[in-house]
Amino acid sequence: MTDTHELPPRDALPAPYETLTQTNWADLEHAYGPADDVPKMLVALLDTNQAVRTKALDHIHQVVHHQNTLYEATAPAALYVAAILPDPRTTCSVDKDHRSFPGNMRAELLGWINSIANEVTDVAEADGIKHGFPLDDYPPAVAVRDMRPLLFSAAVAYTDDSDRHVREAAIAACIPLLDDPQVRHHRAALVPLIREILGTSELWQYRERAIDALDAWGEDSTGLEGQRDPFLFCNTTSVPDHRTRYPGADAGCSEDPPF
Repeated sequence: MTDTHELPPRDALPAPYETLTQTNWADLEHAYGPADDVPKMLVALLDTNQAVRTKALDHIHQVVHHQNTLYEATAPAALYVAAILPDPRTTCSVDKDHRSFPGNMRAELLGWINSIANEVTDVAEADGIKHGFPLDDYPPAVAVRDMRPLLFSAAVAYTDDSDRHVREAAIAACIPLLDDPQVRHHRAALVPLIREILGTSELWQYRERAIDALDAWGEDSTGLEGQRDPFLFCNTTSVPDHRTRYPGADAGCSEDPPF
């Protein structure tokens, strides 16, 4: 596991209650307009009722980060999500279907952090410039990009978690966050985990992510086996749902930048 002494301390994250009460949500936008309903969604992530938790999780994907788009409400929502990761209630389960990645709420929230971080990677930035949509011109992207060290500090704490699904989700979330210049030097410490954990995952998406990351970082991916059928991801019967998209946004059926 990476040395956490050089990372932003956990108390650098605002407390969840502070984010809920000190953010002017009504002045922010999400996929469907003013974000004044987001605090209720976020609180429901820790509800005692599994159906309520699952609906809240669906909402942060469908509303706060709809179709891989970052909105004004995404960054403060990410601060809240990162801050509640240590809460024991995140070890509760959520509803799944045949397309869902396995794992409890903590694994799902790490997956959501992974998803938003994938929108501000070096590759995403290069693609944005190529298509005439540089990230610097889109404030929600700038806000998420600027908080990557904080999000990395929150996610890396679970890269040695006893729960395999949480551990895999945490390692996968760290990969796009490590494009940030402030934390990029931690890549070397993550390489063994990427090889040994993601590279041996039962999920082909994680194995592919391990290969992609190691190759991009100039590390050895020899011996790792990805997806046998390169067209499987684009098969409509096999594409993960909105909560379980491929945890490496730079491959598969990617879309042009939405902003």
